[in-house]
Amino acid sequence: MKEFRFNIFTIILLFGLLLFSCQSMNNLTMSVTEPAPVYIPSTIKNIGLLNRSLASDKNKPLDNIDQIFSIEGKNLDIIGANYTLQGIMDVLEKDEQYSTIKMVSSDKIENPGMGIFPSALTWGTVNNLCTENNIDAIVSLSFYDTDANISYKTRTVEQLNAFGIKIPMIEHEATINTNIKAGFRIYDNVNKIIRDEIVTDRWITSIGKGINPSKAIEAIIGRKEALLQESTKIGQDYVNRTYPFKIRVTRQYYVKGTENFEIGKRRAQTGDWDGAAELWEQELNNPKGKIAGRACYNMAIINEINGNLESAITWASKSYTDYEDKNALRYLKILRNRQTTNIKLQEQAQ
Repeated sequence: MKEFRFNIFTIILLFGLLLFSCQSMNNLTMSVTEPAPVYIPSTIKNIGLLNRSLASDKNKPLDNIDQIFSIEGKNLDIIGANYTLQGIMDVLEKDEQYSTIKMVSSDKIENPGMGIFPSALTWGTVNNLCTENNIDAIVSLSFYDTDANISYKTRTVEQLNAFGIKIPMIEHEATINTNIKAGFRIYDNVNKIIRDEIVTDRWITSIGKGINPSKAIEAIIGRKEALLQESTKIGQDYVNRTYPFKIRVTRQYYVKGTENFEIGKRRAQTGDWDGAAELWEQELNNPKGKIAGRACYNMAIINEINGNLESAITWASKSYTDYEDKNALRYLKILRNRQTTNIKLQEQAQ
């Protein structure tokens, strides 16, 4: 029983210490830039867009069978693929890095169709296409395919008739779930590198309701419009993989220890971070090592906020090495990861 009480007491004590530690710090969120998932070097100036999603002639019979067994329109995959490519072009044409964005085609390229991700083009084929079209790289829509399933149900609902009396009626509802799959590759012919290879998978749902089946089946009309809009977005989202992007991250800073930390907390809450830093700076030479360590830690925070990672790393290192602040060691690892990320961003900007 004594051992049990000791364990409970230990847990309560640890929880209290953890709670106190958390209360000594406040959270802040800030925006940081992450490198592009797909790196396109600045030497790439002219890009061709290649549609490999259309089945080659000898594969068309199989592709036609696929259309028969689904409820997709005869040309819906073709139209959807074109919208995806147009979405890609819309984004790339706004980028000043590129001089030329053009559609390219070749009858010599075999395409399996039926939503199969074909093997990569040979560099001989890529080079021929690039030479013929005076381009440096190819963004290939390697495949595009839609599959749909429809569910149909009826239920009894009450509606007011012309006399304002509720009467039971049969409501028909058709639901169409459509899966859009698209595969992409980027061929960098200058450096002979496949820069990216990915398959995207999206779902759209269209619902039609009415007091007769013809009203419910209007969901098919809405489905086509939704599919084309989503196809455009797929193309736009794909190109955005080639650009750096911003994310929100959470940091912690000390708000307790001396009156300067308390006032600094209130200044920070109003957005006056420089004013808070002035107070933290006054505690750097505090005779209590714990307070001085917290001040060093907070100086690392303000330097990261102001975009000075080198100084932030220096202050975080001092907080840990000179004053043994363990939070500073964890923060130091975060800062060094950001430093590595910034090197990648600088490389992408060149």
